[in-house]
Amino acid sequence: MPVANSRLAGFHKLTVAERRAAVAEAASLSEGDVAALAREGELPLAVADRMIENVIGTYSLPVGVATNFVIDGRHYLIPFVLEEASVVAAASNMAKRCLKKGGFTSECDAPVMIGQIEVRGCAHPREAADAVVAARDDVGKRCDAAMPSMVARGGGFRGLEARVVDGPGGPLVVCHLLVDCRDAMGANLVNTLAEALSDYVASLCGAGARAGLRILSNLATERLARVSATFTPGELAATPDEGATVVDAILEAFDFARADPWRARTTVWKPNLQPDFNVSVCDGFNRWCTNNKGVMNAISSVAVATGQDWRAIEAGAHAYVGYGTSYGPMTAWSKNDDGDLVGSITVPMAVGLVGGACKVHPAAKANLNILGVDKAVDLAKVMAAAGLAQNLAALKALATEGIQRGHMALHARSRGDQA
Repeated sequence: MPVANSRLAGFHKLTVAERRAAVAEAASLSEGDVAALAREGELPLAVADRMIENVIGTYSLPVGVATNFVIDGRHYLIPFVLEEASVVAAASNMAKRCLKKGGFTSECDAPVMIGQIEVRGCAHPREAADAVVAARDDVGKRCDAAMPSMVARGGGFRGLEARVVDGPGGPLVVCHLLVDCRDAMGANLVNTLAEALSDYVASLCGAGARAGLRILSNLATERLARVSATFTPGELAATPDEGATVVDAILEAFDFARADPWRARTTVWKPNLQPDFNVSVCDGFNRWCTNNKGVMNAISSVAVATGQDWRAIEAGAHAYVGYGTSYGPMTAWSKNDDGDLVGSITVPMAVGLVGGACKVHPAAKANLNILGVDKAVDLAKVMAAAGLAQNLAALKALATEGIQRGHMALHARSRGDQA
């Protein structure tokens, strides 16, 4: 059920029990959800033993709730699961600062995933790729016949692509099955389809062709979440004039990363280990590393909280911003004609609300109930908005007081030190 208002005044000042009660009231949680969040060690060993192999115990992390989020006119309380201090507070703070302009707006693609089928041994690779595409209708019928329940829910086959790739052993034909997975993440479904159709697809490629790798791609370029928000200078500082200075400082911080390849460099390039690796490529990958890590602080935290495959989400997000000629930022920042700061984010978001841990882990189920989402695309936009807010928090801190002041104060608090 949607929350009526994500603005929970004084939320951070409440005790843990009081916060939980406030969220339970706002999100109309059941007694079972509240109990799952309150239980010390919320994952029963019997459930954990069904989730993975060789279980010996469970490992807990804090569940925090980010407030103040309004996305497409609807209020959200967003659960985060992580160990790092300041992330939840920073995201909540930045979400509040775009409310004057209506909060966040989103545009999400349909939940289409890609299943890859590699075909080797093609005598005429280009002709083979054309033959695969020419059989689109038949491939589509075979796909839909293999997933009747998904088709009944409005999903199913959406397209077929084929291209020639130069591999070390010769040209390969790589075929992409495009499948609308509705509210599923889609990995098991797409893997099953790719395996089921691989021999048929290979037969389209001529004598001697054989199927190789058959698997879902985590580079979900057909399943993008786009979120934007506008922040007035007056909401970024105590006064509009001061806010205008903050806007310019944030844009300078963002541009600095583009101008200096050593900004956010986290590894040392070692040409003796990779003599053929161009240093400009290495710089391009490192340039945005810390910027994007900050974005994923929020996205991955919400993914963990809601029982998603956060490794797939992380891999897909980083691969997407390196999809062109170089690695780049997940976000973009600019100033409009009114002097407002405008931010946007575009990331692939392969998330699901059916199957996996989100239907097994009691706290994941409770956290999804806090969010009140009933469609995978809604979860996708929530996660993207959280990432955009977190990115702005980091840029603003860097451009003004420095990243460490607020972060270390909360870090000291988490250790029980005197701040």
